[in-house]
Amino acid sequence: MSAGAVGRSRARGGSRAAGGKVSARTKAGTLGQGRMTPWLFMAPYLLLFTVFVAILAIYGLWISLHNWDQFLDAKPWVGLQNYLDLFDPGGAKATPFWQAMFATGLFTLLSVPLLVVVPLFVAMLLNRKFPGRTFFRAVVFAPYVLGVVVVGLLFRFILDPSIGVLNYLLGQVGLAADTPWTTAEPWVWVSLVLMTLWWTLGFNAIIYLAGLQDINRELYDAAAMDGAKRWHRFRHVTMPGLKPVFVFVVTVTILASANVFGQAYITTQGAPAEKTRTAIMFIAEEGFLDFHLGSAAAMSYVLAVFLMALSAGVFFFFREKEADAR
Repeated sequence: MSAGAVGRSRARGGSRAAGGKVSARTKAGTLGQGRMTPWLFMAPYLLLFTVFVAILAIYGLWISLHNWDQFLDAKPWVGLQNYLDLFDPGGAKATPFWQAMFATGLFTLLSVPLLVVVPLFVAMLLNRKFPGRTFFRAVVFAPYVLGVVVVGLLFRFILDPSIGVLNYLLGQVGLAADTPWTTAEPWVWVSLVLMTLWWTLGFNAIIYLAGLQDINRELYDAAAMDGAKRWHRFRHVTMPGLKPVFVFVVTVTILASANVFGQAYITTQGAPAEKTRTAIMFIAEEGFLDFHLGSAAAMSYVLAVFLMALSAGVFFFFREKEADAR
């Protein structure tokens, strides 16, 4: 073999080696970019979450460990004392706080079943084909776009025991015209629950409606051909198809009901005798009226722990039900 041939062969070998190195670097760069792509898409959310949630949550935890008055320079360290005060039987903080927690739990217990079941049947009606279906969908969802202040003031005038529209109309048809809708139990709870149902029903109904439209119609046709009645089609086709949506609705509804504030604050103002003063109401009063931000922050974290435990319980409950079904 001549010297020129040997040189050309070596040049080709070197070119292939260089090409292999470039290809390897290009592949490594592509893999690196592929790994970074999800993080780049998540970056805006992570930035907002860090600034407006994570940092503030840590700062709130720091506040809860102090006797914190926003108008005083001195903010003494008290450690876990703000938390211990909440579990001191008969304590000045514990008694009203747990009364407010009880009111929150009672409202949640009364409102969640209605807010889960009624929107489901409304969604099933709106999923049928009939003239004006789009209009009625908009009507059902419309109250949800109103602010809580608007809804609270509206129902405050409707339900007022003395000058309210509801008592006036009841009197016109021969019924009791002096029902204390906003001043006595159990009527205050009836008012708060029904007001919340009217206001937020549309949101859950639209979520259910989206889930219903995702269920394959052929399943209903097959069930009908097998002789399944309406109840059996609902039980064995609709409910399994809505399982993920149902879990979402239950969880979100529980959290929203446990954070009730505006309805009670505007409509009943905690009456009667602070029986409808919810946890969020009491925390707001403690922090912004009495200027005890440390204890208010501690109350917020106690409430948050309860809500996280409740949410986890909901997920585990439905997971166990699904495992049993299998």
